[in-house]
Amino acid sequence: MAESTPVKHSIDARGVAHVALNRPEKHNAFDGATIAELRALFGKLARDRKARVVVIESAGPTFCAGADFDWMKKMAALDAQANFGDARALADMLAALDTLPQPTIARVQGAAYGGGVGLIACCDIAIGVTEARFALTEVRFGLVPATISPFVVAAIGPRRARRYMLTAEPMSAAAALDAGLLHEVCDAAKLDEAVAAQIDTLLKGGPEALRECKELIREVRAAVVANDEIRASTAHRLARLRLSDEAREGTSAFLEKRPPSWSRKGD
Repeated sequence: MAESTPVKHSIDARGVAHVALNRPEKHNAFDGATIAELRALFGKLARDRKARVVVIESAGPTFCAGADFDWMKKMAALDAQANFGDARALADMLAALDTLPQPTIARVQGAAYGGGVGLIACCDIAIGVTEARFALTEVRFGLVPATISPFVVAAIGPRRARRYMLTAEPMSAAAALDAGLLHEVCDAAKLDEAVAAQIDTLLKGGPEALRECKELIREVRAAVVANDEIRASTAHRLARLRLSDEAREGTSAFLEKRPPSWSRKGD
């Protein structure tokens, strides 16, 4: 694969697939091409009977910064239908990860914001380094964490979601562990060892039994996060807010490295 591809992937002889976000210069932020490639790759892995475990990881110091603001600014210039299609693509990509038949592990080597938190929430097991920080920052840009909300609320519960979605305050790795977003926290030097230990543990399970177990969990959990109606609703909400004056101001303020109008003191 070309080095410039936004997503890199490989699969080893044991059936362990590695899917890596590969935009370190953009802090592995999502854009349309990245979302489309992830969606296609998850669809391919879902049909691959040789793949037994999927590891989600990323290049560089940041796990995923959420949405690429340059891309968002371009999308805000398009009409509502284009924005809905784009938001729905993100929702469908997350649902594809959430419903992969293989066990999934998030290898979180750095910070995750917005959609990056959603990516982690869609994985079955999440291991992060002590220095990692997490935040659902959308409201500070005039947006809401719409398409990721079903997965994040399922992961951390509605009570914690109320706090972190509304305040957009950062969450430490310890807080993420306590909230249920992470299952394990370790020193950076031991991250690969911790991930490898989980892979070894998962490979001891019968492949079909693991698939059935994941299906069972989806059937009995209270929130039906893969529901088509929910994905459409959250995509419509995100598309509508992207076109709002508030979102345009939030995006422009970020790109211009200034506070948005609503946060200026003394006005």
